[in-house]
Amino acid sequence: MRNRLSRIIKPKSGHCVMLAVDHGYFGNVPGQLKCFGDLNPLFEYADALMLTRGMLRSCVDPNIDTPIVLRVSAGASMLKELSNEEINVTIEDAIRLNVSAITCSIFVGGEFEKQSLMNLSKLVNWGQEYGIPTLAVTAVGREMVRDDRYLGMASRMAAEMGATFVKTYYCPNFENVTSICPVPVVIAGGKKIEERDALQMSKNAIEAGAVGVDMGRNIFQSDSPIGMIRAVREIVHNNASVDEAFEIYKQGPKGL
Repeated sequence: MRNRLSRIIKPKSGHCVMLAVDHGYFGNVPGQLKCFGDLNPLFEYADALMLTRGMLRSCVDPNIDTPIVLRVSAGASMLKELSNEEINVTIEDAIRLNVSAITCSIFVGGEFEKQSLMNLSKLVNWGQEYGIPTLAVTAVGREMVRDDRYLGMASRMAAEMGATFVKTYYCPNFENVTSICPVPVVIAGGKKIEERDALQMSKNAIEAGAVGVDMGRNIFQSDSPIGMIRAVREIVHNNASVDEAFEIYKQGPKGL
């Protein structure tokens, strides 16, 4: 398990940059995800890819050496109650796909909160049996406030249930989230925002104790996706300033 986790969270820096491309599993297909194969040039700059098994089998060259964090939960589309999820991938298939971690969402305060927490428990048990890390994603329902009290509680609950690491949203006073979560925390990139704002969010999160970022739309919907992911890497792995990272983004090629 430690070996698999070290492929994602790099021991040299203690940090990671994940590329999130799992949006389609609940019906959200933004921008360039319509042409998933076009994203392959980005993969070499990511420490890990977070995606579904269908996209992994269909769109990712099996010769790439980028670790995979496999989403193994599904249920409802974005048109329904998203918290109504179940585990839809067997551990045997995850092992066949040679993944470095397995992941599902938990919906603390959601309609199907208990079900989502039991889903996570199942993954933790599988992970302990086969030596595969479990990433818990603290999904936020429409009625939930993304503040440090809520996100801290959800992240701590995930750790208490045995998650190896946690993905959650960045918020003001983020150190209150990381300080009570005893496992590594990665922030979600969230909706597309201005590039400099996304870089500032990354910098703030790392300084507040996050080990990395898991960005999707703020990278592949940028006018320079390669420039953007390289800029994020400089902040996360090399402690670059926002100004330095923004220059790297601006110098990147337009498009993919």
